[in-house]
Amino acid sequence: MSENTKIIMTAPQSPLSRLSRLPWASYAPLIALLVLLAFSAIASEHFLIPRNLTNVLRQVSYTGIIALGMTFVIIAGGIDLSVGSMVALVGVICVMLLNWFGDGWYAVIFAIGAAVLMGAALGALNGLIITRGKVASFIATLATMSILRSLTLYISDAGEVVSENSFFPEIGGGYWLGIPIPVWVFAILALICHVLLKHTAYGRHVCAVGSNATVASYSAIKVRWVYFTTFVIAGAMVGISAVLLSSRLNSVSPGDAGLFYELDAIAAVVIGGTALSGGKGTIWGTVIGVIILGIINNMLNLLGVSAYLQGTVKGLVILIAVLAQFKGDR
Repeated sequence: MSENTKIIMTAPQSPLSRLSRLPWASYAPLIALLVLLAFSAIASEHFLIPRNLTNVLRQVSYTGIIALGMTFVIIAGGIDLSVGSMVALVGVICVMLLNWFGDGWYAVIFAIGAAVLMGAALGALNGLIITRGKVASFIATLATMSILRSLTLYISDAGEVVSENSFFPEIGGGYWLGIPIPVWVFAILALICHVLLKHTAYGRHVCAVGSNATVASYSAIKVRWVYFTTFVIAGAMVGISAVLLSSRLNSVSPGDAGLFYELDAIAAVVIGGTALSGGKGTIWGTVIGVIILGIINNMLNLLGVSAYLQGTVKGLVILIAVLAQFKGDR
């Protein structure tokens, strides 16, 4: 061994030091979910009943599908407040198309395709207003939220629209292998969105645009196109959710359908660890955030907490999630 050779000795790391190096912030939503599951199982003997669990998963699947699309929008640095009103409009037109075509599976398939395309088109409208009109996403979608709800009430004459198709309720109300069909749809879409976000160039471009749009444009990324497509994805997800929701109820109430869905979707995305400032986030974090909200609502009902206080609890959970993100960034 030469004289210039130096031997660098490193002390073995203790288990505590290894634990401190783990990215606990990324595991926070999962840890919160596990703690909430344990508390819920202890607090109510009815929580772990299979029927109750499937009902919770079914309920969260509607807003969960919307939250998947919202994840792309928020990671890219935007926000979409129109998704709730979009659910109502797409649902009403979907049921009207069903009644116009009559009974049969062909009518259901056509209505589903039309609903998804309509949702994507409305999302594209939002994207065009924001990217071409250079209007802030908050203002643009706040305006379209009001416009779409108003159009829904006008088209339906403010009355409930009921489906006359005998096959339609099987989509949102059916089961496969003992699990509700909307839950299967939610899980499959979550897997597809995860692959799109984490394992494709498009997903990396979405994160780059949300982190720093100027730098992304210097890197030959089509910033406006990427930003625009996130709203199209969100709109398509709304279309799917509208079909499942209207199928479950076999009707659409234009004044109540999708009410506050935008808040639940945004809350799920934030609780799942996606930064409101954009640039980072995960689909599985959003899935966990959706389930957390669903369990909280379910436990409040099982424990007999007043419905008027449930919004307070949800608001506190959102504040805690945002504060945790802020401290983590610092």
